[in-house]
Amino acid sequence: MIRRKFLSSSLAASALAVAASQEGSSKQADAGTRNREYYELRSYHLVSGPQSKLCDTFFAEALIPALSRLGMKPIGVFELYLGPQTPTMYVLIPSTSLEALVTAELRLAEDEEYQKAGHAFLHAPATQPAYERMESSLMIAFEGHPNLTVPPATAQHGSRVFQLRTYESPSDADHVRKVKMFNSGEYAVFEKAGFWQVFYGDTLVGSRRPNLTYMLSFPDLSELNAKWKAFGSDPDWKKLSSSAEFSYEQIVSNITNLILNPRSYSQI
Repeated sequence: MIRRKFLSSSLAASALAVAASQEGSSKQADAGTRNREYYELRSYHLVSGPQSKLCDTFFAEALIPALSRLGMKPIGVFELYLGPQTPTMYVLIPSTSLEALVTAELRLAEDEEYQKAGHAFLHAPATQPAYERMESSLMIAFEGHPNLTVPPATAQHGSRVFQLRTYESPSDADHVRKVKMFNSGEYAVFEKAGFWQVFYGDTLVGSRRPNLTYMLSFPDLSELNAKWKAFGSDPDWKKLSSSAEFSYEQIVSNITNLILNPRSYSQI
């Protein structure tokens, strides 16, 4: 337990240091991040069979209720529909507190209700593991989109599809410019194109940095191409993307594009 507390505290300190360095000083970081959420994005890699059902039961009956007790909501749970490494399930956890987010596992370890509800998942035998591997990234919301927005269809359990996009940049400076590009008018173009904008996150801890990840949503997959066509032909996008600040070199070197479907119990 002492080792786990040390590792969790170290992660929190590292994440805070990264956030502070990005803003230029600890005082500026405090002012710049005060109203911005933090996100943990998990991907659970599974094999076809009983793992999916075990994960569904764990997420719906143990993890989501326990995280809600810690003040973390809404929690999104999605299955990968189009993309590599299926089956994979994604879990999006938002928090207004970085410390609360990175110490959540320690607090869940002491939550008897969570431990009881999640016992089958948490104590799955080595011969029948609950999942193959889990990967995780820690992000801070963009300054221009500081809070997660739930699609309007969610409240009615309506039809909705999610697009999860990760942009890698060739350098830290290019990454900063790409984030600035979003904050300089790109959100408005997405809105005009008809996308529901869920979150925008700058990766603090994770693989293949520097990168950013954002999530869009729309009612049906059949609308995807039409919405992106409207986005690409928008005069404001053409003006923004051709400006000297953002077009003098390639500021995005790789894009990962996934299509996700929400699980029936997802809060997003």
